Amino acid sequence: MNFMSSFVTFENLHEVRRLCHWGPVIALSVIAICSTMAILDSIIWYWPLDTTGGSINFIMLINWTVLILYNYFNAMFVGPGYIPPGWRPDNQQDTQYLQYCRVCQGYKAPRSHHCRKCNRCVMKMDHHCPWINNCCGHLNHTYFTSFLLLAPLGCSHAAIIFIMTMYTQLYERISFGWSTVKIDMSAVRQFQPLMPFSVPAFAATLFALGLALGTTIAVGMLFFIQMKVILRNKTSIESWIEEKAKDRIQHYQTGEEFIFPYDLGSRWLNFKQVFTWSGRPSGDGIEWPVHPKCHQHTLTIEQLKQKADKRVRSVQYRAIEDYNGACCPLSKGLQTFFRTPCTEEPRIPLNKGDTILATRGTKYMALLVFELGFYIHWLLFWFSVGERVRGWFPRRCVEKCHYDTAASDSTSEKKVN
Repeated sequence: MNFMSSFVTFENLHEVRRLCHWGPVIALSVIAICSTMAILDSIIWYWPLDTTGGSINFIMLINWTVLILYNYFNAMFVGPGYIPPGWRPDNQQDTQYLQYCRVCQGYKAPRSHHCRKCNRCVMKMDHHCPWINNCCGHLNHTYFTSFLLLAPLGCSHAAIIFIMTMYTQLYERISFGWSTVKIDMSAVRQFQPLMPFSVPAFAATLFALGLALGTTIAVGMLFFIQMKVILRNKTSIESWIEEKAKDRIQHYQTGEEFIFPYDLGSRWLNFKQVFTWSGRPSGDGIEWPVHPKCHQHTLTIEQLKQKADKRVRSVQYRAIEDYNGACCPLSKGLQTFFRTPCTEEPRIPLNKGDTILATRGTKYMALLVFELGFYIHWLLFWFSVGERVRGWFPRRCVEKCHYDTAASDSTSEKKVN
């Protein structure tokens, strides 16, 4: 009993609750369906105890399932690593180069960002992944990327089993006119297991094939996106910061040269920052190896410059319609209803007369918003209550103020999350 109680702690139970979310439920359901159907179909198609090829096929299938689940659960439960609440750098003078997080009551270490879902500052945060219901960051980046590699490989193997099972079971029963398609089935016919391939079995196999092919394409694309940033020793957030740095320099014609500080100049060296033989990434999540022309706070200084620039470019709006924060408000028009953003971020209720300072939006969405009245994603300040709010609201509910004093008012605000 004491042995079990040492593992079943409040923190562990809290982590298990991550499974109670639509992302892990769907992901594990897809893994379960594809794995179960692949095992059953491999018994029908290529009996594992009768031939060497069948045994190898079956062992590989089980191996894919075990490796996929191992990396999936590690990515979920190991977590990205978090900055301790109230963290401050050893050298107090370095605080001028860092952003302060009001939620965690501490400073953000280099490469860390605050996750609204996890409610913590995450080490080397890449993104919050709904499929593992956790952030992808410093400690679990290896497991997460390995999962993105293994899932398409395992699903590709399962898809081959599904296709061959349907072919071997149907090509003698139904004539498809495939007179030129001949596959030698002598090896797999030596034993016929007592498992009928009925119409429900065919439908289940066809459904599993669709899941396997869809997972192979979707997750495979995510793997290549992750490897692209890993080989440059970046995260998805840092790639966006670098783009904004170039935009800021070009906009103001400052003549600066921005060098991304964490690119070590070699893809192999960048690769080893994430993938190691021990399975744990290099570094402590606080200090990082940097480019010879940079220092530990090169990127954080650029982030502070971008925050100041964002406040200067901010636009003040006034609410002209009430909005109750509904996810799909039909009363705001069909365009708004059908083009609601597919995101877990909150909708912001508005009252007529509220003053809002919008400080960020995507170019494409901003163009559509002003012309068609779709949704736009902003970073918002509510001056009526002095609270900073981030979320979505219908563009048609607000109008741009003819006079804009919000930017000057916001410059007095301290560095915040």
